[in-house]
Amino acid sequence: MGACEFNFDGLVGPTHNYAGLSYGNMAATSHAMQIANPREGALQGLEKMRRLMSMGVAQGILPPQERPHIPTLRRLGFEGPEKTILEEAYKISPELVRNVSSASAMWTANAATITPAADSRDGRMHITPANLVAMFHRSIEHPVTGRVLKAIFPEGAHFAHHPAMPGAPQMGDEGAANHNRFCDDYGAEGLHMFVYGARAFSRENAPKRFPARQTLEASQAIARQHGVKNAVFIQQNPEAIDAGAFHNDVVAVSNKQVFFYHEQAFADPDAMEAHVRAAAPYIPFRFIRVPARDVSLEDAVKSYLFNSQLLSIPGREKMTLILPMEVAETASTKRYVEQLLETDGPIGHAETLDVRQSMRNGGGPACLRLRVVLNQAAQQALGTRVILDDELIDELRLWVEKHYRDRLSPNDLQDPDLLVECRTALDALTNMLNLGSVYDFQR
Repeated sequence: MGACEFNFDGLVGPTHNYAGLSYGNMAATSHAMQIANPREGALQGLEKMRRLMSMGVAQGILPPQERPHIPTLRRLGFEGPEKTILEEAYKISPELVRNVSSASAMWTANAATITPAADSRDGRMHITPANLVAMFHRSIEHPVTGRVLKAIFPEGAHFAHHPAMPGAPQMGDEGAANHNRFCDDYGAEGLHMFVYGARAFSRENAPKRFPARQTLEASQAIARQHGVKNAVFIQQNPEAIDAGAFHNDVVAVSNKQVFFYHEQAFADPDAMEAHVRAAAPYIPFRFIRVPARDVSLEDAVKSYLFNSQLLSIPGREKMTLILPMEVAETASTKRYVEQLLETDGPIGHAETLDVRQSMRNGGGPACLRLRVVLNQAAQQALGTRVILDDELIDELRLWVEKHYRDRLSPNDLQDPDLLVECRTALDALTNMLNLGSVYDFQR
């Protein structure tokens, strides 16, 4: 049956803020303690989804996390009414409250690793939520992420779910942000490239400045769990991680047979390309390697050129890049894209979108989406109302305008009213999307 690749975008949450918690993410730390606008961030995300829908891209949506997360504070020994817990925790450690009030769920490339049915040995789509153990505030996300994914993709004939990797740095897993799938067509058997930063039990060839969030061993375990028929495991260049490419999707993006990447994304790009070609000779690969002389690694990280979405748009012979505005505002990347579009290569179109609220926390267009290939039978088996159309986007816009603040500082996270506002919003959202009781406060 015909298969379609859906982009499941994350909805920016009501507590979207700039606490600067993500060590190794240059944008996040450089904007620490600034004022955020959750309403604007959510609306920017919805406008991105609407624009891609108008181009013929199939879109789904994933909800934000419940924040602040009181169950985590209770696990850490705080007792009493929730307002008291929040007040006491903030009095003892404002940093702790900022952590339990922050989440990376809006960047759904971090949510999970997905193996399409065509690539698994049992013919089902396999899903593993990322454990995100590199950062405390992210490590508490995967239980709810797993519930959400199980509600959307019900376990059974079409979908198989697996628990997150064990919660230790040696099994650090960041989901699709370090994963590429190559194929000749979305419904055909593909090749999975798992990109890791270091080995679990060795410091050899590891980055020196920032932590490697993804380990080889976690990637191998997920491939085994999913029964992936064809996979390669490639190490990210430690120098790229130390330059701020905390995920591989900061320096590389793929679509079908095309791989668009910075020449310093991998330590030996020639060996990487040869390895990939040998693993899947049935795929007509097209590699676009961007030289450092044209775009420095620093400019690649600053502009998020490679954190763009690379898409096959219906009616267009060549692929399209969906770029953040920062690419057009960086001289080297602006010049490179203009030259790229004039070549006879596989990328022939580029569109620029405003996702600044996300970019200031270190997430571009590609971070905001999780790619999910669904055949027609799997589409009919979905358990919720998460496939977007204009009616649902309009409803979501009204929901955001009703429930979201237009100003939020990290110090505002101690406000107990924010907890009530967040839960009220999420209750309404789960009803709108037919998600059921996925949040802790609903159970």
